[in-house]
Amino acid sequence: WCILYLVSVFKDKPPYPPSRAQALIRSRPTEEYSYVQSILCLLRNGNFLLLMVTYGLNTGCFYALSTLLNRMVIHHYPGEEVNAGRIGLTIILSGMVGALISGIWLDRTKTYKQTTLVVYIMSLVGMIAYTFTLSLGYLWVVFVTAGMLGFFMTGYLPLGFEFAAELTYPESEGTSSGLLNVSAQIFGIAFTISQGQIMDCFGTKAGNLFLCSFLLLGTVMTAFVKADLRRQQANLDKEQTVSKPPFSPCCAPAFSSGQHPTSPLSRNGAGSS
Repeated sequence: WCILYLVSVFKDKPPYPPSRAQALIRSRPTEEYSYVQSILCLLRNGNFLLLMVTYGLNTGCFYALSTLLNRMVIHHYPGEEVNAGRIGLTIILSGMVGALISGIWLDRTKTYKQTTLVVYIMSLVGMIAYTFTLSLGYLWVVFVTAGMLGFFMTGYLPLGFEFAAELTYPESEGTSSGLLNVSAQIFGIAFTISQGQIMDCFGTKAGNLFLCSFLLLGTVMTAFVKADLRRQQANLDKEQTVSKPPFSPCCAPAFSSGQHPTSPLSRNGAGSS
């Protein structure tokens, strides 16, 4: 039923473009678009490459943490399998709230780089807090730090997609999002395997510090991403054009009350008299 509902009700796109940026994209002929050329163009974009790596580092750490969460909790709290699942649920629920709030904040402020950098820093802080509170013996503290970690790590996901769309405009948002997901999957697999082996040899704290080091690297790299907001600039150019209408000689000038325009005939009549 869901598939039938999607096919019959949902449209491919709205009848009118929601913004000037989307209108410019739609104006391009379809036959001129090449998926391969779009990917090559994105891979030549230095800012997008930095964002793709930092997105992969952050999301990869989140994937590794989620995969090994049950193992870490049970290691320090034997017999707490149920609470391990509840901690995972806490991460998911707080992440939903974080993603919603970050999306609303970004839509209102348009501060793409600043918001992305702050959320990245807070993800690092949350990971450090989780690392050093996991072994304290207080399960409620783990709930709090895990919720904080999920809030910022999951909240980073929509920020990465939107920032990538800004940096890569007018290329397809689906292409940039796909490359971000590829980066996240690659780093996620590598981090999960590596952290699991580190935990086997050196313990859970060493494994979490391994993730902290890459989050620190991602934070530094995010600071070097330039806020080249191409999509916002396209919309701004349109607003400036609309706010300054061109002069039309066919439009009569405005007159204040009590003033009347003088027609050419009346001027000629006055001259002849």
